[in-house]
Amino acid sequence: IKDHRAGRAGLTLACTILPTASIGLNEEQKEFQKVAFDFAAREMAPNMAEWDQKELFPVEVMRKAARLGFGGVYVRTDVGGSGLSRLDTSVIFEALATGCTSTTAYISIHNMCTWMIDRFGTEEQRHKFCPPLCTMEKFASYCLTEPGSGSDAASLLTSAKRQGDHYILNGSKAFISGGGEADIYVVMCRTGGPGPKGISCIVVEKGSPGLSFGKKEKKVGWNSQPTRAVIFEDCAVPVANRIGNEGQGFLIAMKGLNGGRINVASCSLGAAHASIILTRDHLTVRKQFGAPLASNQYLQFQLADMAARLVASRLMVRTAAVALQEERKDAVVLCSMAKLFATEECFAICNQAVQMHGGYGYLKEYAVQQYMRDSRVHQILEGSNEVMKVLISRSLLQE
Repeated sequence: IKDHRAGRAGLTLACTILPTASIGLNEEQKEFQKVAFDFAAREMAPNMAEWDQKELFPVEVMRKAARLGFGGVYVRTDVGGSGLSRLDTSVIFEALATGCTSTTAYISIHNMCTWMIDRFGTEEQRHKFCPPLCTMEKFASYCLTEPGSGSDAASLLTSAKRQGDHYILNGSKAFISGGGEADIYVVMCRTGGPGPKGISCIVVEKGSPGLSFGKKEKKVGWNSQPTRAVIFEDCAVPVANRIGNEGQGFLIAMKGLNGGRINVASCSLGAAHASIILTRDHLTVRKQFGAPLASNQYLQFQLADMAARLVASRLMVRTAAVALQEERKDAVVLCSMAKLFATEECFAICNQAVQMHGGYGYLKEYAVQQYMRDSRVHQILEGSNEVMKVLISRSLLQE
């Protein structure tokens, strides 16, 4: 029984990295990949089941991650960021997600918000908001989706009417990761007419009068991060907190999401990576019909298929990350393809891992079911996979 339960809570992930994870990386990338894997194995994997079941937001562990430079991975160094590339970021998030996919996904959203301020904010805004975000002394949330506007983000209704040196915000945002716990809310709101050109980006700080939060949502996965509605009722925010110009908000939101799609796809890679390791170990230990499951050729082929699909997904994600870093014209479509392909394939890998664990895979004591639950939502958020298909087909038809 002790051997059979080796896969609980992801504990067997310690010091285990699939060799294919480092293919094509330079020595520096391999080094911070190892740092991230070690952190995941030491600080995250032993706690992920408890965070999930008790719905704990692991603030102190995330701050430890920030001390390694993971609070502002692709943020410029003059405001406390690590100044790394999008490829570097993908490598780090995949490694961290092997320890806890849900927590890493929140860290990736936090990074996206910090980058948006760093990229589009004034020098004063950058130096005010980014340093405490990079150390994760403060946490950030991305506020785009509304109860009535999900995939059709440009139809959002939250309004920001200017009164003197303040904007007065009214409306609400739905499904906000970190809602209620975060200190900084990067909010897309309507300062002008209908459509994308009427949208602006405003930073709302926790404690602002008129800012409140809905109930904590009960979710299938992603339970180590709270999800709440963010509500604005005559919420006064200084005009100085607007990021970019009026009407630039939708562009900023989409620029952020291009990276966000790479980030969440990287988290899916980590979930699949961990699931393959756990399945391999389970097949070696578990015996049926007088022999280890690992001796069954059908299961060998299944494991080989899972590994090949992971590597294919990883190559797509890393290719898109490089295109985004280089600001190439094909970056948007490659990010969309990578997000679509990797989140679909990696969820299938996690799901197959549960199946190959048999009845053990359906027990919460075993980590594979959590990787499956935590990765399922990646097909929905940061632009649903159906929206990814719209973006891909649009680019093909416009050629």
